[in-house]
Amino acid sequence: MASRSVIRLVPSQQTSDGAGVKLNRSLGSQLLPDLDPFLLLDMFGSEEGADYIAGFPDHPHRGFETVTYMLDGRMRHEDNAGNGGTLGPGGVQWMTAGRGIVHSEMPEQEDGLMRGFQLWVNLPAKDKMCPPRYQNLEAEEIPEVTAADGVRVKVIAGEAEGTPGAVNGIAVAPLYLDLTLPAGARYTADVPSGHTAFVYPYEGSVMIGDADVVGAGTMAILGDGDTVGLTSTDGESRLILVAGKPLNEPIARYGPFVMNTREEIVEAFRDYEQGRF
Repeated sequence: MASRSVIRLVPSQQTSDGAGVKLNRSLGSQLLPDLDPFLLLDMFGSEEGADYIAGFPDHPHRGFETVTYMLDGRMRHEDNAGNGGTLGPGGVQWMTAGRGIVHSEMPEQEDGLMRGFQLWVNLPAKDKMCPPRYQNLEAEEIPEVTAADGVRVKVIAGEAEGTPGAVNGIAVAPLYLDLTLPAGARYTADVPSGHTAFVYPYEGSVMIGDADVVGAGTMAILGDGDTVGLTSTDGESRLILVAGKPLNEPIARYGPFVMNTREEIVEAFRDYEQGRF
């Protein structure tokens, strides 16, 4: 078994999106526009309501998937097909936009800590015009296992410790784990060989392999292999480990639309403007 090592570190950049929500972006920025099959990774986190209260009013998507993972706080989502619900602490929404959807994500609170991630995952050309769908999961629906050294692993997608994740039926066969490592604990995660993979610590810091120490707010892109060794180096550490099968297809991207050609982007704008989403 070959252990993965760090091939690039990408510090997150402060920015804002939606109606002015403050967040930190590591993937989708000028430093790293995309990482096949991943298109964007944002982490939002603040105890100040002014940083997030304006939320993400109605906006369209086509051609990819959005994955929202709430760590703290509550967010309400609604779309133009009449779907809606509230995502609470520990909950996950894996939304496949497919041929097109218009939705909103608005805070269900005016103050207090709101913290979480949003990941964008590309769809293969054959699936870009599929019907939209949601996988909405409450915290208690996400399996959590305890490994050696007291390491806790939430299995959002993929498999860990023989436990399958809560999300299924995704084209890029993703792995999405949330790991909590007690001080000094070490954990070796299985990662499918050939899949693009990254680690993002959001509390404390971790050593990847036997060399690179990565702190909170920095994305570590991993080289190939079928395992990755992680050691907590700064008290208890928390991180996400994400991997997915590259699509190796051309990307045409403009704002909320991700297709394979410029002509398809033009068609997406036309369809949206004419109310076909």
